[in-house]
Amino acid sequence: MTVPFLTLNDGVKIPQLGFGVWQVAPAEVQPVVAKALEVGYNHIDTAAAYNNEEGVGRAIAESGIARDDLFVTTKLWNDSHKKDDARKAIETSLEKLGLDHLDLYLIHWPATKKYGDAYIEAWDAMQEFKAEGLTRSIGVSNFHAAHLDALNGATPSVDQVELHPTFNQAELRKVLDSRDITTEAWSPLGQSKDLEDEKIARIASELGVSPAQVIIRWHLQLGNVVIPKSVTPERIASNFDVFGFELSSEQMDAVNSVDSGNRLGAAPEDADF
Repeated sequence: MTVPFLTLNDGVKIPQLGFGVWQVAPAEVQPVVAKALEVGYNHIDTAAAYNNEEGVGRAIAESGIARDDLFVTTKLWNDSHKKDDARKAIETSLEKLGLDHLDLYLIHWPATKKYGDAYIEAWDAMQEFKAEGLTRSIGVSNFHAAHLDALNGATPSVDQVELHPTFNQAELRKVLDSRDITTEAWSPLGQSKDLEDEKIARIASELGVSPAQVIIRWHLQLGNVVIPKSVTPERIASNFDVFGFELSSEQMDAVNSVDSGNRLGAAPEDADF
């Protein structure tokens, strides 16, 4: 199976289906990522705050996969938005991952409640990192329109946000589309809660696939980059097996209709960490 690529606004191509490692314990992450790479994922998403970059790096190093055939994302944590701190942070992440460059570096949160407008300085630093070749592309995570409006210089290539069927972020997706910013979904399965929805279960039964496969397929057909996470080898494999079927327009509409504003994580404006 071949994962489709999306072209970001800076010309960098990103695999549309990736593997996320949020909430994967440091002791577990190496074999989990190794399994994902074995299955066929070539896009791995981590973050400094996950405390598992070293294990991700070991799995990449031992995979034997050429660096140019992998897409690696990590993120700048909220306490490192000042320029000097941001530089130390990206250098530390690269060292832990065992890489000489990233494919995508994201500001993890605007974090305005605790750090004010320091994220604007972080964005200036990110542009320097890209110019220096420390990362191929730069973007943000958990940003709303007002946060994007405050940034100077380049437009972020990606905004990674909580997005799943019961919190489908239709309005924010329109805003990002209008700015040529690619939407990337974290918690794409609603932390497994959305798997229990009756409409999604019925579509899964109709197609002979799992509810998780229905939701991942929905993301792909919406045009989102999607990074499901699992620590179970069978689910890691089945979450990748989503290219042999499509959802009809009626099925897409049915999944869209389950939206209930069910935010599971912090709202960006309220995040106090």
